[in-house]
Amino acid sequence: MATIENNLQAVKKRIASACAGAGRSADEVLLVAVTKTFPPEAVREAARAGQRDFGENYVQEALTKIESLADSRLVWHFIGPIQSNKTRAIAEAFQWAHSVDREKVAVRLSEARPAHLPALQVCIEVNVSGEQTKSGVAPEALPALARTVHALPRLRLRGLMAIPEPTADLELARRRFRLVRELRDELNRSGLALDTLSMGMSADLEAAIAEGATMVRVGTAIFGARKAA
Repeated sequence: MATIENNLQAVKKRIASACAGAGRSADEVLLVAVTKTFPPEAVREAARAGQRDFGENYVQEALTKIESLADSRLVWHFIGPIQSNKTRAIAEAFQWAHSVDREKVAVRLSEARPAHLPALQVCIEVNVSGEQTKSGVAPEALPALARTVHALPRLRLRGLMAIPEPTADLELARRRFRLVRELRDELNRSGLALDTLSMGMSADLEAAIAEGATMVRVGTAIFGARKAA
């Protein structure tokens, strides 16, 4: 398990180096450790090494970890596709939902968020690669959805999330991340105050940071090859 601590430090160095190259402070980028398919003990080891924010893709798996690690005061981010029948569990157990991509899901999250909890922090997922099989709202439909989500009670719209199609073409990766930033900036010019760009993973976090990412979601580089779900 010492490898997890070493890997965390290596990822943080990558983030710091990418930020320096972009003329940014490393404090501007939050590392979300993605723990899907990894056991609670892996999460606990990362927490002992100072990691506080964790991302999960599968609700039932996440709930088990959240319960078993309730004493650790961690921040949980839901980053997978959101099914309508899972919105209550997400609204009750998570602090962040990165992958809102339609009005129905946003409304259900809003209605299910317990009144005694702070507002659920929300990002809208944008499909910037145009992949038919990938979740996310199309860029042209984003403004209307953003206005809807922004108006809902018990939610706080923080920004945008994207998972572009993997590519070895660095310039293409940067263009796609740049589009996310430009979409966020357009929303801000229309009167919203969004501060979050959740983009970049193990293989492409440098490109994402160069284009303004404020959160990177990293699993493999910290925990190793993913186990079968």
